[in-house]
Amino acid sequence: MTPETREKITHTLQENPVVLYMKGTRSVPQCGFSGRVVEILNGLLTEFTTVNVLADAELREGIKELSSWPTIPQLYVRGEFVGGADIVAAMHESGELAEKLGELVSVRTPKVTLSDAARAELSQAIEGANECIRLDVSPTFEHDLAVGVPDPRDVVVEAGGVRVSMPRGAVGRADGIRIDLVQTPDGPAFKIDNPNEPAHVKRISPAELHARLERGEPLLLVDVRTPEEREIANIAGGRALDPGLHEEIGLGPRERTIVVYCHHGSRSQRAAQELVEQGFRDVYNLVGGINAWSMDVDPDVPMY
Repeated sequence: MTPETREKITHTLQENPVVLYMKGTRSVPQCGFSGRVVEILNGLLTEFTTVNVLADAELREGIKELSSWPTIPQLYVRGEFVGGADIVAAMHESGELAEKLGELVSVRTPKVTLSDAARAELSQAIEGANECIRLDVSPTFEHDLAVGVPDPRDVVVEAGGVRVSMPRGAVGRADGIRIDLVQTPDGPAFKIDNPNEPAHVKRISPAELHARLERGEPLLLVDVRTPEEREIANIAGGRALDPGLHEEIGLGPRERTIVVYCHHGSRSQRAAQELVEQGFRDVYNLVGGINAWSMDVDPDVPMY
């Protein structure tokens, strides 16, 4: 380990009471073992520091050397190495981990908001006096609503007069959730908006894109096809992803709406994912590409 790496690790451990060296980040773990430890810590702590070892190969090897532990993740409390995923899980089950964290243990009370329609539907679903709505949010942000008796280890909150319970590990992911009841072609369904969910590439159909363009909504329509393909067919308003536009996007606000398209949707999906990874949060991939646009919206656009 170089002196610079050792100093970086030492500084991080001295400045932060709980540090998890992991693959990925707290919101997006990139291996199951790291996600498992994050889940445990989320159930015990409001704040803790994570370090993504995938971003620095020298740091990844350095932390293994420092702890004499060959795998990641690695948990440190007050500068002391605690262990990897299996050890942390065993300590959590026995209660030893909470004891070690001591006064650091502090889980915030999550806020859950229900629309009037959702409140009425969920209130009707609860029959027994001990029942409540159980909300779970997985590490990959899959949401689950059910009716039942809360687990004794759950966190229970009031949401507009409806009791909502959730696993302690899901508290950080559930804070700020809004639940609504909406009508779908298959009937009423719950719609969950979660501000904690990481950005991802959204899908947009040709018909929806056409409607947005007709309304004059401010969006950037990006064409990632080759110059030869653009000679054949184009969507009005689409801009080629040349070096100039690439620079413009990079310097622009991360909140802007960007729709990306190609021939069938595969290349644009990859390009859209790269934009999300750069911090853009409102990125869409045109489903079916310009080929679907020709079939569903404008038959005058040549197909090839």
